[in-house]
Amino acid sequence: MHSSRENWGSKLGVILAVAGSAVGLGNFLRFPVQAATNGGGTFIIPYIIAFIVLGIPLSWIEWTLGRYAGILRHGTSPGAYDKIIGKPWGKYLGSIGLLPPLFIIFYYVFIESWILAFTWYSLNGKLMEVVQAGKITEFFGSFIALNEKIGAFPAAIVFFAITFVCNMALISFGVRKGIERVNKISMPILVVMGIILVIRVLTLPGISKGLAFMWNPDFSALTNPQVWLAAAGQVFFTMSLGMGIVFCYASYTKRHEDLVVSSLSADAANGFAEIILGGTIVIPLAVIVIGANIDECAKLGTFGLAFQSMPLVFSKLPFGSAFMTLWFLMLFIAGVTSAISIIQPLISFCEDDLKFSRKSAVTTVGLISLVGGILAIAGLAAGAVDELDFWGGSFLLVLLGTIQAIVFAFVLVRKKSETVPLESEAFALLNEGATIKLPKVFRMIIQYVCPTALVVLLISWILHDGLNILLLRHIADDAMVQFFGISLSQKAFTQGFRLFLILSAVLVNVAIWYAWKSGRATGRDPKIKKVSIGQSEEDA
Repeated sequence: MHSSRENWGSKLGVILAVAGSAVGLGNFLRFPVQAATNGGGTFIIPYIIAFIVLGIPLSWIEWTLGRYAGILRHGTSPGAYDKIIGKPWGKYLGSIGLLPPLFIIFYYVFIESWILAFTWYSLNGKLMEVVQAGKITEFFGSFIALNEKIGAFPAAIVFFAITFVCNMALISFGVRKGIERVNKISMPILVVMGIILVIRVLTLPGISKGLAFMWNPDFSALTNPQVWLAAAGQVFFTMSLGMGIVFCYASYTKRHEDLVVSSLSADAANGFAEIILGGTIVIPLAVIVIGANIDECAKLGTFGLAFQSMPLVFSKLPFGSAFMTLWFLMLFIAGVTSAISIIQPLISFCEDDLKFSRKSAVTTVGLISLVGGILAIAGLAAGAVDELDFWGGSFLLVLLGTIQAIVFAFVLVRKKSETVPLESEAFALLNEGATIKLPKVFRMIIQYVCPTALVVLLISWILHDGLNILLLRHIADDAMVQFFGISLSQKAFTQGFRLFLILSAVLVNVAIWYAWKSGRATGRDPKIKKVSIGQSEEDA
């Protein structure tokens, strides 16, 4: 007997799940601001190039590595890298694949709960009252500072608890009955909501001015390296690359599933949500309704744009309350599909490598994420969320993407396939079951262009932005913050919080050590029969 492992119920299910993990705030808020502040319509040129040279190839790489891991009954990189690299340190290198979802989930549920709260406030009319009174900025600040109350409890905590329970309840149903079912229902609804908003925007008087403001090209921007870095960063962020999510989801595909087309389909769905929906709704609407210029929008940031600027915009439209509710509900649905995708790699590690039951895995991950969430809430004003976003949502994404590209191109490609003569293990797995084989030009891109571009991107990004943050140069020496009522310097808080993140990474590696030491991850338990790459699960 061997331990059973779930699979996706259908090809459409996995495509929608991967698309659901990618479609979120990055599509509807981050992309339009990035485009409009980096050359307008010209931004689409480096964006498409980055999409083709980095996004699509790295997506195929993650799908293939995930399939490799899934055959071995692993859903995360420690198990896959242990086999691919064949050295004891391989599994510890793979631990980096668990850190982005761990750090991101510490703060993502809290942000997600803001959206649920504003959906409710929009539905009951309170948000419209606040906007019309000109107090949206004060209301948002009061809410996230835990000063807005529901009875005796801070409203932000109440909505955080509801959102947390909702996410954990959905993920507890498993891959097929939980994640797949949620995405099959929610993704079509999200697209319909987005199209309704787009239609409303396109039927507004003077919309051509708003669209021109967003998409009017400034070709001189192409000479600015920052524009190219921003485009590559946006591709990484929006496609959920380097987060371990695509890797994990791909591990649940059936052995002969078409990875080439499935990956392209999910990428196309995400691109549609980003360029067509995200690029049409936010900035053009803000420009023609309230006359906001792009500098004002950019200064608000992603959260300010979502929770302050957009309510003001909708308040000036006929039936604005209804469209405001639709806007926040759409964002919340996108948040749910993204949140459960972030949680799943951690669940997979507990199930596949530690051999926890689904219930125990959900409970363990839930408790860990709750502790991290409490610290993020308490340290919001002190910069805890900024730290988590920097490490989990920026630096580690590029680092993990680079590692994955190198492992694929220089290790897995050199392994000979056990099933396809004269073919490498990497491309044999990628092409297995494909109706359209991988074009030869993309073999060259995956093997040489993609790893090289990622190394250059990583170094450039560190030198341009990352180094100042790593060395805390972005924090004033005299800056003070409050954390659980204690006053301390912001630099001291940041250093302490980074020690917490380092400790989290150490504990992840301790868990990996235990999983292999005990034989749980390697299948030394005689009741568990392992499957080789060249053997199907049915043959085992």
